[in-house]
Amino acid sequence: MELNNLKPAKGATHRERRIGRGEGSGKGGTSTRGHKGAQSRSGYSRKLGFEGGQMPLQRRLPKFGFTNIERVEFKPINLGTLETLAEKRGLKEISVDTLIEAGFISKNDRVKILGNGTLTKALTVTAHAFSKSAQAAIEGLQGKAIKL
Repeated sequence: MELNNLKPAKGATHRERRIGRGEGSGKGGTSTRGHKGAQSRSGYSRKLGFEGGQMPLQRRLPKFGFTNIERVEFKPINLGTLETLAEKRGLKEISVDTLIEAGFISKNDRVKILGNGTLTKALTVTAHAFSKSAQAAIEGLQGKAIKL
């Protein structure tokens, strides 16, 4: 032990002080809250985006566009990707589970096979959707495109 590494025991300093316990504490009266206003009241909590009474940003900006609640999002996978996956693992059939295992998609994703890239062998591909060019390419090599 040396002088340069002496420290007070944990909790011995920087006591948490309970404010507002009488005038003698030096924190009496308004108890550090100032006079009047919302922040001086008990139960006050500032709204998200509150700007002190100025018109908040989310109300200043105009509404924009339209969000279709029926929209279905697909994760795109190209034929070239399927080809490399089939070559690496020696597969004849590729399903959604195969793509999850390979790390291309997560378990809640819907898959659409797109026609970018080339196929050299017949594959049985199972997915949620296919582009016309992808379906034509798969079936052109006597493969199967099965929609879920």
